[in-house]
Amino acid sequence: MSFAFGIGIGSQNNQGEWLEVYYQQPIMTPGKDLIDVVETALDYKGGNQAIEAGAEQLSQFANALRQLGQTEQARLAEQAANSKRPVVVTVLATDDTASSTPEVYLKLHLISHRLARPHTLKLDGIFGLLPNLAWTNEGAIDLNELPERQLQARIEGRTLEVKSVDKFPQMTDYVVPKGVRIADTSRVRLGAYVGEGTTVMHEGFINFNAGTEGTSMIEGRISAGVIIGKGSDLGGGCSTMGTLSGGGNIIISVGENCLLGANAGIGIPLGDRCTVEAGLYITAGTKVNLLDDNNDLVEVIKARDLAGKNDLLFRRNSLTGAVECKTNKTAIELNEELHANN
Repeated sequence: MSFAFGIGIGSQNNQGEWLEVYYQQPIMTPGKDLIDVVETALDYKGGNQAIEAGAEQLSQFANALRQLGQTEQARLAEQAANSKRPVVVTVLATDDTASSTPEVYLKLHLISHRLARPHTLKLDGIFGLLPNLAWTNEGAIDLNELPERQLQARIEGRTLEVKSVDKFPQMTDYVVPKGVRIADTSRVRLGAYVGEGTTVMHEGFINFNAGTEGTSMIEGRISAGVIIGKGSDLGGGCSTMGTLSGGGNIIISVGENCLLGANAGIGIPLGDRCTVEAGLYITAGTKVNLLDDNNDLVEVIKARDLAGKNDLLFRRNSLTGAVECKTNKTAIELNEELHANN
């Protein structure tokens, strides 16, 4: 059994190099019968391959898929046969390091379609396979070809709007998961995992290979690799330290029913029902005064020693400035009506 499969429609530059690929219905662990059809119709030789397919091949592929009972994939292949853009059929036999842009895009789609959770796919080496592109109102454009496209648009009486210059596109141009609210779609990258019931407000940000497990209010930054548990609230301007920006090999996560106050931040994983007060940034090496129920000092420890523990309240002493930690007696409950995304 293979690892993943997808029929994609993408963009190429003038040299025929892939810029990006859209997979409407990728499949995890496709059956052997489907892969057998790929071998017959598209000359698939095994392994991880991105097979560029023409109209005639795709029509034959669609007929074979329909005979197999793969109605939805057959429909996709039929529609792709009429595409004005290049079509690629990507098969991943295993979750090895990607070797092509279509392979990377398939993996990012699997996460955003909620078919694979963050940290479950091998994503090392993807940056070298993701070209830095101009993301415009006319799609992805190679930066070397952008000036000519801008000039041509002006000549034709149009304005070519460049929305961003980046390796990653916004997720919603490719995937809109069920049951979410995203106020500013440019702030959620393809490859984000946005759990059902999540609300991402204007200042919220979700990077690739990161996201939320379920109902959450996101008004802060979820960096690459960070997972937020159900019922947690990330206040305005707060930050989570990602594995790409100083977190090292530590996987930062936030448990269920936690609260990160406005402009707070964490560099350690939090357990369930934890609170970090507004404006307080905790790194692994932060010295923390551990207090008992009488607010008496028990010991001074580093924040890393509290990583993953439940029911903690982190605060800063307003008199001394010392960071303190107590057992959190109150759990954060999100307003059910406010966070209904259906």
